[in-house]
Amino acid sequence: MNNINIGMVFFAVMAIYILISVVTYLKKDHMIGYQVIEGSLSSNNIYTAVALRTEKIITSENAGYINYFATEGGRVAVGNLVYTVDESGQLLEYLKSQGSEEVALSDEDLSELRTQIVNFDSSFDANSFYTVYDFKISLDGTVQKLSNSSILQNIQSLNENSGTLSSIIYKNAQDTGIVVYSTDGYEDLTLQTITAAHFDESAYEKNQLINNTLVKPGDPVYKICTNEEWSIVIQENDPERVKELEELEYVKVRFIKNQDESWGKVSTYTNADGDTFVMLTFTNSMITFCRDRFLSVEIITEDETGLKIPNSAIVNKSFYLIPKDYLIKNNDNSTGVLRDKYDEQGNETTEFIELSIYNETETEYYIDTDTIRTGDILIKPDSNDRYTVSKTDTLIGVYNINKGYADFRQVKILYQNDEYAIVRSNTMYGLNVYDYIILDSSVIDADASNKPVTNSDDSSNESSIDSSGSESSEEEAKTANSDASVEETSEDIPEEENGDELNEGSNEGSELSSS
Repeated sequence: MNNINIGMVFFAVMAIYILISVVTYLKKDHMIGYQVIEGSLSSNNIYTAVALRTEKIITSENAGYINYFATEGGRVAVGNLVYTVDESGQLLEYLKSQGSEEVALSDEDLSELRTQIVNFDSSFDANSFYTVYDFKISLDGTVQKLSNSSILQNIQSLNENSGTLSSIIYKNAQDTGIVVYSTDGYEDLTLQTITAAHFDESAYEKNQLINNTLVKPGDPVYKICTNEEWSIVIQENDPERVKELEELEYVKVRFIKNQDESWGKVSTYTNADGDTFVMLTFTNSMITFCRDRFLSVEIITEDETGLKIPNSAIVNKSFYLIPKDYLIKNNDNSTGVLRDKYDEQGNETTEFIELSIYNETETEYYIDTDTIRTGDILIKPDSNDRYTVSKTDTLIGVYNINKGYADFRQVKILYQNDEYAIVRSNTMYGLNVYDYIILDSSVIDADASNKPVTNSDDSSNESSIDSSGSESSEEEAKTANSDASVEETSEDIPEEENGDELNEGSNEGSELSSS
């Protein structure tokens, strides 16, 4: 005994205590907080759509080297210069000899190039790497077009001093529309002629028309979109979904490429193979997508905005209903009722029970079942009227943890999908933006409302909360009596019994002698 080191014994005991505490902590359920934010939910589907436009292919009447001067994706009027044909092929060499082939791009030209690069980057899919080659060709064509626009300014002065350039033929637009420098064989496609094979992007071939290339008579040189009305076609073989879209007549469409939204008129067609196609027709935005044949689109049939919360946080909870006339409101903003009781000598007395209100109707308040019990007799202030507690109703809500403990808050669901719900904001007894709620209501145990929970990181949307913390202070415990204490989930919600399983010692009020 004389050789025992007291310090070592002390540290050994502390080590065992810490080990037990860690094991106990790991075995307990932990509540995760979720910060309520504003958002929206859509009942939607994302489709790959084929764009249909009124497109006219223009072919060359002469042989020679072609140079484009109209901006691709830009509108031209009748008589505007679109391209030139150099029958001699000496234009570029002549410009080099004159020192006119070098072109300085303006800020507007550079902005066009940046926009094209950003659009490609946002829509690039590594599984469809072949689109890189289309982008390369398209970008090269844009650069050449911008260069030619500057070179065109020198042609007139060069033409006056050189007979070499007399072989240049100017080609102007014969129709008003949007110019596109590519063809793909989809120009004459309609809703009645489209098939499932047209949606196979791997088999899709796009012929990019390159600047300063040799063409012969009859070769396509550009195409022009002559009508602002255009359509997209999606394949949908679910009869119920097709019927839903037909009944809506007009559907909101979000284009994934730039997140623009537009309303399309619905029409459908089922071909001989049994494939059903839905066409959505628009009267604007054609110029934005004139170079795209395939578009990723989101069909939005429901769209609600409010407070976005996960379905796992939603619970159903039962409450007692008491008439409004029986509620007492004190000057310190506390509310409660007078409950009839008998003292040890059998004398009838009353006690004040402080209550929290969770909802109300025109005549009644919703009161937590942990505060009063079935069969309690309530006394109406300044009257001999009595009311026996028995009537119950259920509210849909979540557990709020702003104050460090789980407190029920009613929610009014506007729209709901498999993962989230949109609830109305700024409602009485409801939630507000940036409130913290329990992410998974099933971890609330029987005594969770009497134990504080704290956010480990208030700056994040989700933060770990220990449901097994130390007991709350006397003031917190008094308020927490009305808080959520049943284990419920939005999918499997057990019915609460209206029996006498109540906290006998909760909200003990001062005794008042009965007159």
